Amino acid sequence: MIFVWAILVFALLLVGLSAALIVAERLLVNYGVCKLDINNGEKELEVEGGQTLLSALNGAEIWIPSACGGKGTCGYCKVRVLSGAGSKPLPTETPFLDRREVRNGTRLACQVKIREDLRLRIPEDLLNVKLYSSVVKSTITLTHDIKEIRFSLQEPAEILQRPGQYVQIIAPSPDGPVSRAYSISSPTYETDEVELNVRLMPYGIGSTYLHNLEVGDQVAFTGPYGEFELDENPDTELICVGGGCGMAPMKNIIYSVYDRWPDRSLWLFFGCRATRDIFYLDELRELAKKHPNFHVIYALSDQLEEGETWDGETGFIHLAVDKHLQPDVRRQAFLCGPPPMIDAVMGVLREKGLRDRHIFYDKF
Repeated sequence: MIFVWAILVFALLLVGLSAALIVAERLLVNYGVCKLDINNGEKELEVEGGQTLLSALNGAEIWIPSACGGKGTCGYCKVRVLSGAGSKPLPTETPFLDRREVRNGTRLACQVKIREDLRLRIPEDLLNVKLYSSVVKSTITLTHDIKEIRFSLQEPAEILQRPGQYVQIIAPSPDGPVSRAYSISSPTYETDEVELNVRLMPYGIGSTYLHNLEVGDQVAFTGPYGEFELDENPDTELICVGGGCGMAPMKNIIYSVYDRWPDRSLWLFFGCRATRDIFYLDELRELAKKHPNFHVIYALSDQLEEGETWDGETGFIHLAVDKHLQPDVRRQAFLCGPPPMIDAVMGVLREKGLRDRHIFYDKF
């Protein structure tokens, strides 16, 4: 018992010391006004020193993505720091940076404390991200744990997105507003609305908030974000592979593609555990009737329950990809789903002749 009390006292002392250091820094250290030079003078800001770079940029309505609320656990808020802020990333940043990023000065904006003038390189796409206000237009239950939620845009009234991009919903939490990323499922030609597929996660702040929305509720979000880049050569075959809520960007890509290229070759592989997890299948099969080069393959990984019937593939989805795709065809692939699925599918695609630069993926 004495040993337990000793540990508790030591922990309290550490917490107290940390809090005292934070307060002391705020009261005793004044970094004054610091300048942020973005993209060689394209945009210049004057901000109060002492805050994080992420906070300063968001305060200037430059919406850098951050799914963890600036806690350094998501790795989304990458910007290049060309000068200032030291030469090396912190230990909290290195798990999210590869060697090339470390060499070119990439940092996590939430981990960079502004103590001096900084020169930054921020992708043009992020400088164009906007804060949107919207109202819930409809909610549809797709499965036992996934809802389709559609928002009508208010201000701005239009969103311009690329296939496969995402938005960050601003959700309330006990610690204040937080942002959570969700892929856009509505196609690019629907510019006045945004549709999401949202899986309810146990204790998930964002998904719980979204699943409890009702028609007419006001919702704010930022976007669009994302690095998916669609090959616009109509001769390039497209491969879409998803599981669960990984359907969202695939649906976006499919409908956007067939609005522009009715005859383009596209394969959708979608993995479900059981029949109760199937959604959009009938709708996509109807689309395939209109576009003969669109191939829809669903696979169930669990055994069927007694009395159930299923006429599609069984087993993990990478096995269906291996079965149906011929090797050495000019292709581009988009993957969205759990990491084990992504890794298995990437292995198959490499064997089929795809290079990594032709494969875009989002693990969740």
